Amino acid sequence: MQSPSASLALETPEQEEVTALKRVVTPIDKFLGCSVELVAGTLVFAEIVVLLSGVTSRYLLHSPLVWADELASILFLWLSMLGAVVALRRSEHMRMTAIVSKMSASNRAFMDTLAIVASLAFLLLIFGPAWEYASEEAMITTPALEISNIWRAIAIPLGCGLMAVTSLLRLCLVGKRINVITAAVGVVLVVALFYMAGPSLKSLGKTNLLIFFVGVVGANVFAGVPIAFSFALATFGYLGLTTRTPMLVMVGRLDEGMSHLVLLAVPLFVFLGQLIEMTGMARAMVRFLASMLGHVKGGLSYVLIGAMYLVSGISGSKTADQAAVAPVLFPEMKARGAKAGDLVALLSITGAQTETVPPSIVLITIGSVTGVSIAALFTGGLLPAFIVGMALCFVVWRRNRSEDLSQVKRATKKEIFQLFVVALPALVLPFLIRFAVVGGVATATEVSTLGIAYSVLAGLLLYRQFDFKRAARMLVETASLSGAIIFIIGAATSMAWGLTQSGFSQDLAHLMKQLGGQTTFMIVSIFAFIILGSVLEGIPAIVLFGPLLFPIAKEIGVNEVHYAMVVILAMGAGLFSPPFGVGYYGCCAVSKVHPDEGIRYIWGYLAALVFGLFIVAFVPWISTGFL
Repeated sequence: MQSPSASLALETPEQEEVTALKRVVTPIDKFLGCSVELVAGTLVFAEIVVLLSGVTSRYLLHSPLVWADELASILFLWLSMLGAVVALRRSEHMRMTAIVSKMSASNRAFMDTLAIVASLAFLLLIFGPAWEYASEEAMITTPALEISNIWRAIAIPLGCGLMAVTSLLRLCLVGKRINVITAAVGVVLVVALFYMAGPSLKSLGKTNLLIFFVGVVGANVFAGVPIAFSFALATFGYLGLTTRTPMLVMVGRLDEGMSHLVLLAVPLFVFLGQLIEMTGMARAMVRFLASMLGHVKGGLSYVLIGAMYLVSGISGSKTADQAAVAPVLFPEMKARGAKAGDLVALLSITGAQTETVPPSIVLITIGSVTGVSIAALFTGGLLPAFIVGMALCFVVWRRNRSEDLSQVKRATKKEIFQLFVVALPALVLPFLIRFAVVGGVATATEVSTLGIAYSVLAGLLLYRQFDFKRAARMLVETASLSGAIIFIIGAATSMAWGLTQSGFSQDLAHLMKQLGGQTTFMIVSIFAFIILGSVLEGIPAIVLFGPLLFPIAKEIGVNEVHYAMVVILAMGAGLFSPPFGVGYYGCCAVSKVHPDEGIRYIWGYLAALVFGLFIVAFVPWISTGFL
């Protein structure tokens, strides 16, 4: 063994320089990281307080706080951007590493460095337009608080700036000098080549869609660049090199995607999911559910499917729904030997399966942009999800036929009843949330705050389990997870806008109208929306193509409610499937499972989803029988 001094003596000058650099950078990184985490966690807490105050004032005091929603919206953008910074520092942004993980250690280290450099390139490119966008927003005064909108918009350039600094610090701390230099030179050369090819690209017309939204996105995704930055780089390149669109417009679309009011529920339901687990409510619920189905092979997987069906649409965000379910069931399922990859694969596909279950924000969006009765959509959406759920149950049965339950004791009726009494406060929560949303008592965001208050009281008074120190860490984890998810949605929204401006949506509608015949039209619609769902977030895809395709469906005799169910399920199949589906990566983030782990398991569930989708597509009664 060598003494510390002998070890240092063997270091080369380059190693000594790197060590000295790390000694300087490490405290800076820790200070910046702790500061951002403190602010981000505080913002999550502030969101809860502001929204809960608004709900309390409205329903108990009958005196609405007119500024509450506006303040919550301002805080939410700051939370999203700072959460994205925390996620970047913790390497928690979703990325596909199926190819990278199979490389040698040295090549994998280089690809990891390349992913950071590529992300940094986008952050440097977008910072100027983001600052210009914030400056223009300074001229706008908010209606309720009557303050300049720059207090909200400035979160985007500052967030991008902090992410850029964080990326540089990461390179200094974890990147080898040769890898950093090689990756930086490579990225600069690629950017320069695209810039010089700009005049030529403009003459290619819609071929650029393939170059940027297939080629650039695909190359970045498979190289391990985080999904959000892959989308953003492709959109920035397409708009900047092939159009005359000012880049601040892209920033505006990024802002729009990250500021959707429904998304306010994401961090709240993420925190609620963690709170249910921490207070012991999850354990009580799982023990009761396990007592009923635990002796059945694959029983808890059936519970997962049923739980997603029951809570689907509660938050208006599928990611938030999954965040409420996963912490409740996953620990016990893993304890019984279930693979993390299998769990995240099933959870992801149930996200697609239950998109038609009311009150679904996708159903509401379709109704608003196409004129189809929302009441009819709500009625028609229950049975299609049930049919697909049965197909998933068949896969669960096949995969768990050999499960060893010899150590699992079947619960008696007395034990089940006792566990039911203990779990009742936890079991009541999903039904209270659904009743409040469906009955119009409160919005999804308001209900999530009530759920948090209910869980805190249940943890303190009923289950006597509440760790305040852990709750503080949960606030930071919520910010990080929310930032990673919302940043992906913002990037996907800007990409969707780029596709719209290209005229792609109109061309697609014209092509599909020429097909003729219900069967051909339906098959093409299924495959088209699977592809669209894999590259677009759900709501932008519906807004883009709903008004174009629904009149065509009606014209050739396809019931609009039936067509809506097919479109939603097909889009979900793409949205929640790797390698491009944003929903899949959001699901992995919620489950804290690496995306690579779920890929080998997801194909069987995906096949069941597609099988169920075709049954729904060619048996219209499933969607229209109860109208």
